[in-house]
Amino acid sequence: MPETGGSVLISTHDLKMAGPLREGFREAGYRVELVTPGEDLAETPDPLLLILTGGLKSESAAALARQVHDYPVFAIGREGEEGFLRAARILGIKQTFSFPADPREVLLVGKSLIERNRLRGITGIVGEADAIQEALERVVQFAPVNATVLLTGESGTGKELIARGIHALSRRRHKAFIAVNVAALTDTLLESELFGHEKGAFTGAIDSRRGLFELAQNGTIFLDEIGEMPLSTQTKLLRVLEEHEFYRVGGEKPIKVDVRVIAATNQELRRLVETGEFRRDLFFRLNVLHIALPPLRERKDDIPLLVQSLIEEASVRHDRPRLEIGPEAMEILKRHEWPGNVRELKNLVESMVVLAPGRVIEAHHIPAEIRNPRSRGILPAPLYGSLVPTRREGEGVVRPELEFIFRTLVNLRMDVDDLRNDFEQFKEHHELSGRDVSLFRPAETLAGFPPSGGGMAPEPHREEGAEGIPSGVESGEDSGQEEPDQESHERGIVFRPGMTLEELEEKAIRAVLAEVGGNRRKAAEQLGMGERTLYRKIKKYGLD
Repeated sequence: MPETGGSVLISTHDLKMAGPLREGFREAGYRVELVTPGEDLAETPDPLLLILTGGLKSESAAALARQVHDYPVFAIGREGEEGFLRAARILGIKQTFSFPADPREVLLVGKSLIERNRLRGITGIVGEADAIQEALERVVQFAPVNATVLLTGESGTGKELIARGIHALSRRRHKAFIAVNVAALTDTLLESELFGHEKGAFTGAIDSRRGLFELAQNGTIFLDEIGEMPLSTQTKLLRVLEEHEFYRVGGEKPIKVDVRVIAATNQELRRLVETGEFRRDLFFRLNVLHIALPPLRERKDDIPLLVQSLIEEASVRHDRPRLEIGPEAMEILKRHEWPGNVRELKNLVESMVVLAPGRVIEAHHIPAEIRNPRSRGILPAPLYGSLVPTRREGEGVVRPELEFIFRTLVNLRMDVDDLRNDFEQFKEHHELSGRDVSLFRPAETLAGFPPSGGGMAPEPHREEGAEGIPSGVESGEDSGQEEPDQESHERGIVFRPGMTLEELEEKAIRAVLAEVGGNRRKAAEQLGMGERTLYRKIKKYGLD
């Protein structure tokens, strides 16, 4: 939606270029003013964009560009013009066009840039990172339509600001924008707040009351933390999205409503759909248009811009002199991981503006937990990026990630116990036989197993022709054939090149079970492992 309150300034250095550009921006709904070389731009009200039509060869064009600080500048230069691009960089001109420029291309780029700058003013979102630029462009694209929008990103990344920007650029901008934090309301209260209730619908309902959907008629409603919505309320929300009507709590008459819904979450809704905690049809109905906001740690180059903007804002709000931030302090802020994202940075900057004793924020003015992040706690690192689902208090639901970690640790502990028992059996066997454990090579330790004793004890590696071949293992050169499995428990477990540890373990368990007549308790004792572990191994290898 063009900003009719501002002006696009076009220089008269090249009138053949200035004319078509003026007509193009006027047709797009912008007010256009022509500026002459040497003109003072301070008298121009609300400038949106300056276009230099004659390149930067003349000093008057450069003088116009130097007057601009708060809005973009385009420059059109002739190919081969000496120093054109270098001069553009020096003057801070980021967008250049080759002469003769296509007015439609200049209009398209200029309109997009004007709308993004306007959106920054509305939302307060600052940043040059590609992910932020993409998010702002999508806001401009999504605002004119009425489809639902799903915003995803960690807490503190600015999802509500994006929602307000979509509303401000839409046709509904003159109607209500209502934000609702779903997680802040109980299940029963949430339904009443959203859809209203009739008199006598429940205890305390002494009068009828309109819900937020009715209050947002023809406007926009923003549902934050949508993943926390109970299933019963999800069903009613789905009806609103599909049929554009709902029933009040205790009501009998449907109420028609025209409201655009923007939802936001810091969870992974697809995971909640898979676990049955979020309706699949509602997810697809909400995820018509999608904007993902990056965490602050993934766009650290934007931190200096954010800090300067937040310092100016906090200085004005608290009536403090404008402060500067030292280079060492800025480096500390750029190294921080920012688990609270922009919200955390904003709170920190505000406290430093209020508490800093001088005109410059130094490193020692930054709190210790930011300067020394290792002192924040014993956890090695936060679970960034996983968007771990959370549940309401009292439901007793374990997070899937924590359950997976717990089960993995339990299984790991059982495997470590098995290995410890196997090693004790191995060491005991070889200490009794007078063999030196240090002679074993890591890749060839499991050469064989003793015929009894239960341990998976490997025999030492022997060079060809060496004496003292273990009595329980045949060399393979003498027989030339493999021993059958049914006799392996009488002679020991034969190791052959290419066998895996699991194959050796299976043969050992099979041999001991045959020796004890299938008595699993005795087999577990001889193998040096717990019965529960043995049962698990029997099931794993199909030895039932």
